[in-house]
Amino acid sequence: MTEPQIATKSKAYPTLIEIDPFIPDIPPYATVKPGEVFKVQCIDWTGGQIGNNDYADDVKNVDLYKIHNLSGPIGVDGAEPGDCLVVDILDTREFQSRAAKAIWDLEGVYASSRHIPGVRFAGVTHPGIIGTAPSAELLARWNQRETGLIAQHGDSVPPVAYPPEPRGVYIGQDLPEELKKKIAHEGARTVPGREHGGNCDIKNLSKGSRCYLPVFVSGANLSLGDLHFSQGDGEISFCGAIEMAGIVTLKTSIIKDGVEKFGLKNPIFLPSPVDPHYSQQVVFEGISVDVHGDGRQYNMDATVAYKQAALNAIAYLGKVIPRPTVMNWH
Repeated sequence: MTEPQIATKSKAYPTLIEIDPFIPDIPPYATVKPGEVFKVQCIDWTGGQIGNNDYADDVKNVDLYKIHNLSGPIGVDGAEPGDCLVVDILDTREFQSRAAKAIWDLEGVYASSRHIPGVRFAGVTHPGIIGTAPSAELLARWNQRETGLIAQHGDSVPPVAYPPEPRGVYIGQDLPEELKKKIAHEGARTVPGREHGGNCDIKNLSKGSRCYLPVFVSGANLSLGDLHFSQGDGEISFCGAIEMAGIVTLKTSIIKDGVEKFGLKNPIFLPSPVDPHYSQQVVFEGISVDVHGDGRQYNMDATVAYKQAALNAIAYLGKVIPRPTVMNWH
């Protein structure tokens, strides 16, 4: 599947779907140059398990071993361990598909649902997961500390962490079987965020955002997915988002030795300055012509213009708001 080119010098790469791909052994599926604009297609977090219907069985029976389908890895020419990979999110938009639960129909920046009549609101589309590949040493450290935590809290419900799990793993490359087994048995789960980024769920990581990601392997091997149309910050209620499939437009650059320069222990994110206003506003215009009086033209008279705007608002409200009924009491 390819997306037609939208911007000059923009490449549309086919989607590589993987489960939990944060492991250094997966080679990059595509490689880009710093400054190159490219698009990444992402499937929804369930891998298409939720259908566009009026039944809840697919939600009830969703296979949680087949979630967080990510697209990547994408290599970046010149990125080396110790560098900082700068990722600019230029745009995030949905596929022309309408499957979700409740069924949310996405149109431009707005979402509405036949299951929740009368509700329509603006969303902030963003990837819930974005990160670079760990080195072999970092991956081993993750698995050691997380399995140790699991051992300390073996009776915890829900579990405090999840170890590598081969069930549900899909690798979209023709790799040797032994390497696929290694990836399936050692690859890090995508539930928590870690030193490389990962499942950050920052609701304003939308178009106009910038990510500063530590590089641990040559090429950085960037992966992303778990797109949201809208989400409570941090998605702390498990699935507190309107999930979607879509296309993310990115551009990268490299800050050599950026890990040392910035003291990076974890990524740094600059969220987008674009944010919807959820308080509904109506704007009434006024001009320096006495349209409510004798029609006289004035020379850029702000007082006249303001008066006309106020009278326009009054005239509108007089039409749309019913007049109160006057009750006479005797």
